[in-house]
Amino acid sequence: MKLVRRKHKHQDVELNITAFLNLMVILIPFLLITAVFSRVTVLELNLPSKNSVAKQEEKIKLQLELVVRKDSFEIRDANLGRIKYLARTDGKTNWKMFTDILVEIKARFPEEQSITLLLEPKINYKTLIKVMDRVRYADVVQIVEVVTVELFPNVSIGDAPELLVSAPVENSPVNGVPTK
Repeated sequence: MKLVRRKHKHQDVELNITAFLNLMVILIPFLLITAVFSRVTVLELNLPSKNSVAKQEEKIKLQLELVVRKDSFEIRDANLGRIKYLARTDGKTNWKMFTDILVEIKARFPEEQSITLLLEPKINYKTLIKVMDRVRYADVVQIVEVVTVELFPNVSIGDAPELLVSAPVENSPVNGVPTK
């Protein structure tokens, strides 16, 4: 028996790349647009070089903090400690004294723009807003008119450090008298 071989004619098939081109027409502009937006969201950090460490130690910058507690305000520098302590009675604050202290600090450090508010967990929202408003701007009386002065417009918020309540140690003196 004789085997019959059939020869298949191979036809060149043309690739249909229309769908791929349509995808590229949409995808390329989308990627270009989002690349611009992703550049905006990047936070650029300027880290100090090794040589600038000595320069930073020579000039200590004011890092102003305001610790807001239920019964007090404490204005302090993060490096040097407490600047001023203001007691609050029944949630009432002497806002004039508070503003006068901030204006005095601003007069001594006119280039300073930042302050950090450190809040206790139970501070209400209304107090937070009042403090933020008083820290950013103040009304100052000059000769004939009242002028609004910018104090510390860059406000950061954080948690206040907990008050340390020291427990008596067994052999520590109480009122100068050693305990047994």
